[in-house]
Formats: sequence, structure tokens, C-alpha cells
Amino acid sequence: MTERNETAVLDTLATQQTFAANRATGRIALDLTGASGVTRRVRVGEDGSLRARFPNAERGDTEAVIVNTAGGMAGGDAFSFDITLRGGANLAITTAAAEKVYRAIGAPSRIDVRLNVEAGARLSWVPQETIVFDRTHLERGIEVDLAGNGEILLAEAIVFGRALMGEVVTSGSVRDRWRVRRDGKLIFAETLRIDGPISEKLAQAPIGNGSIAFATVYISPGREEHVEAFRAATYQGEAGISCWNGHCVARFSAHNSAALRNDMAAALHAMNMTLPRIWTN
Repeated sequence: MTERNETAVLDTLATQQTFAANRATGRIALDLTGASGVTRRVRVGEDGSLRARFPNAERGDTEAVIVNTAGGMAGGDAFSFDITLRGGANLAITTAAAEKVYRAIGAPSRIDVRLNVEAGARLSWVPQETIVFDRTHLERGIEVDLAGNGEILLAEAIVFGRALMGEVVTSGSVRDRWRVRRDGKLIFAETLRIDGPISEKLAQAPIGNGSIAFATVYISPGREEHVEAFRAATYQGEAGISCWNGHCVARFSAHNSAALRNDMAAALHAMNMTLPRIWTN
């Protein structure tokens, strides 16, 4: 090996080691309980670049806001959330801003969410949208364990680039896996995967029909009155809902994130779901 080649190899190794050392990790672990209509924290665990804030603590912990001090995610970053609500607790969890997932070189960005809702508790998981950029590789898993009459609202939105800034996600991959169990029995499962030439695929009518912003809302237990209220609302993009066997699933698509957020807020408001204040400010 020539001296020049050896120097190039050493520089590459140093770059790889620096890249690995600078990966962001974060973990939030929350345990809350409720009594007499008031929700209180039992345990709050924070690690890495994630923080949890409770803006309404003087009136009980009705909202939690997740803050990512790293300012986004890149390839190799890994975040995890472990949330437990005990009987009587009622909590809405959101994020301080839209999560941005930048391009990955090598390892994907990973988000793992585990939500445990005991009998008599209600959890709303309503983060602001996740914005993915060109050559993003994102893997996300959401695991929900419900007990008895525990209630869950899941609302997740993914936006492929910022349309108003002319951004196009020409390639990349997103894998989003949801599993919901009640009393240990699997009651809802779906996996979304899109990869390769993303912008070309989203332009196709059966996939995105030109939209770049998408959301799914899952409600359990879901009721027919949710369907009636949902269909009475007015939307800027495309929106639809189905309800069966105690589940409601709503889908949204839009040409930009602002329209998507408007439609999600309209639907949740119509169905009498309480949104965190940060959604409406």
C-alpha cells in the first residue's frame, strides 16, 4: 500500500469513527397514575437528547410535550419511548415541533414507541408531523398494550419534504410498523413500507396521487358516532374513516403539511378528541 493510499484509508476510518461517535440517542420513560380525576407523575426518565415537559402541572399532568434537543434525526440515531398509564390517568403526549429526519449514510434512523394503557386510563399519542428528507432511511415501530377498558388515540403524520420550499424526496425508505394488543390479544396490525424512487411512487394514483403528506389516526375503542362526526367535518385534502369491531381508523392525504394538519385537527375536534394546546397555537 502506498503512503497516499494508506493516508486515504486512515482518513476514511477516522471519518467513520467520528460519524459513529456523534450519533444521537434518546429515551423517555413515563409512568403516570390518576385519582379523583387528576393525573400525576409516578416516574419520569430522560436520557440523551430527549426531554419531557408538563406545561399544565399545576392542574394535573394532562399534557406532556417531548423536546428533542438534537434538533432532528439522522442516520444511526435511535430514540425510544416507554409510556405507562395506570388506572384513572388521562394524558395527551405531543412534540414541541415537527420531527425532522435527515438523510442516512449507512444505518437508518430508528424510533421505538411502547405504550401501556391500563384499565380505566386514556392515552392520546398525538405528536406533530414527522418530516422526512431526501435519502432518509427511517424505521419506526409502535407497540400498544391495552388492558380492560383502557383507551388509546394514535395520530401519526409523515410528510415527504417541505413543499413550500421546493423539496423533493427522490429516494429513501420509510418502514412504519404498528401493533395494538388488548389483554394480550393482537387486535390491530399494519405495516407501511415505501422505498426506492419515492417521489415517482407518490405521484402514482394508487399510492399518493400527487400528495406528499399522509396521516393515520387509530382509536380504540372506536364507535359509529366517531364515523358520523368525522364525515360531517370539512377537509382540504382527502380523508376517510372506517370503524369495525371496536376500532376506528382514519386516513388523510394532502399536498402539503399545513393542509394535513388542518384536516387532522378538524377531524379530531369533530370527534370530540382533545388536542394539546401546542396544536392550536
